[in-house]
Amino acid sequence: MLEAFDFVLFGGAGDLALRKLIPGLFRAHRNGELPEGTRIIPTVRNTQAVEEYKSKVREAAQKHLNKNEFKDDAWDSFATILFPMAVDISTLDEKWKELAQLLNSGDNRQRVFYLSTPPSVFSAACKHLHESGLITKTSRVVVEKPLGYDAKTAEEINSSIAEYFDEHSIFRIDHYLGKEAVQNLLALRFANGIFENLWDARTVDNVQITISETVGLEGRAGFYDGAGALRDMVQNHILQLLCLVAMESPNKMTAERIRAEKLKVLESLRPLTGNTVRFNAVRGQYVTGQMDGVTVPGYLDELGSPSNTETFVAIRAHIDNSRWANVPFYLRTGKRMKQRFAEIVIQYKDVAHKVFPEAAGITTPNRLVIRLQPEESIKIIVTSKDLGKQEMKLSPVVLNLNLADAYKDYFSDAYKRLMLDAAANNPSLFIHRAEVDAAWAWIDPIIEAWQRPENKPHGYMAGTWGPIASAQLVGSDGRSWFNIDEVGVEDSQ
Repeated sequence: MLEAFDFVLFGGAGDLALRKLIPGLFRAHRNGELPEGTRIIPTVRNTQAVEEYKSKVREAAQKHLNKNEFKDDAWDSFATILFPMAVDISTLDEKWKELAQLLNSGDNRQRVFYLSTPPSVFSAACKHLHESGLITKTSRVVVEKPLGYDAKTAEEINSSIAEYFDEHSIFRIDHYLGKEAVQNLLALRFANGIFENLWDARTVDNVQITISETVGLEGRAGFYDGAGALRDMVQNHILQLLCLVAMESPNKMTAERIRAEKLKVLESLRPLTGNTVRFNAVRGQYVTGQMDGVTVPGYLDELGSPSNTETFVAIRAHIDNSRWANVPFYLRTGKRMKQRFAEIVIQYKDVAHKVFPEAAGITTPNRLVIRLQPEESIKIIVTSKDLGKQEMKLSPVVLNLNLADAYKDYFSDAYKRLMLDAAANNPSLFIHRAEVDAAWAWIDPIIEAWQRPENKPHGYMAGTWGPIASAQLVGSDGRSWFNIDEVGVEDSQ
């Protein structure tokens, strides 16, 4: 049972805190999920910011919460557990003593330190927490990505945190792992024999994982141009999704066993190095195009300077083990794409023998489509007889399970779930240091290959599905990217 805790939010006035973290904590409070006595302590830079904080965060909550979520009485109640404080992370001064006084008045309750800050100050924050005597045996630290820009910098960051916190007290967050639809992957696979028995190289033709965004830089130019899509999305979100799709069943659903199986997947990824990168990976950069009938600028126009940073990545990956031998995993992510969605597509092999004549039509491969956002749903595409025709005509039909329809009170808030899990000391949905190391070990050679002058990103128009080279990558295998909204299948609810 979750007990009262202190939640110290460094970077409490930052964009992430205002858009996601504070609204998530408000939902938890409104739902009765925060134990009585819990305190939320956002830190800001100066005293003036403290005075303005509650009104600022209230305005942000009204903006970012869903329609009808914000209620004055619920917010007034939530505001009583907000204790904003002025703390300069980079300087150990009297303000840290004031923070210590507040925390030490909490009867030795559990402490969660959430570092919603740039990684460059992780070390200073942990050092000052230690020097102020604020790290107790039950304290935990939650750190946001990016954890470095390559294996070397990731190791430096992880080592600096490990000087003050044991590994079991470090919670590396990836908000995609908090999505209920992502967690449902485990239930779908390991609680349903129909799927687990059809989840390997004998039955699966290919797997596609796509995270498609319609936004451009959105005020993140400084960070994004130094990172790019490979570091920002593939190294963490997409590889974590790949692990959940491809992992073996743990003997128990514990954090240690789930992490162990995920690590095996990362270590089984076929390395992409040197010239193999050119044949198995595509990088792109959007140029001026049309989004919903409106002309939007290209990446370089938004950035205002020359850059070879990729805004699109497509990769053909292979997992060299007996379950997935010779099954390609197609990974794709990009900005300024035609539609916004995140989904996993399991495409099954075609029937071994064609019994229907060509006049009946072409059979469509069976697909399991797991949509993670914006809606969360599970669709199964099957071939059916067109019931409106006398003769035998085959056509694809979608069997659709919309999780919001199935669970009427259901609302997914990944950050809320993960913050509560950190408070409850449940690391199942967080990333172990060994996973970070293994992911970078696979990503770094791709980054290195892309530094060569000849490997410049392919241009693609905003509002499209990415560069032509992406379609060619999959097409060279006789396959194509699957976009369910464009295949014209009938939706059977």
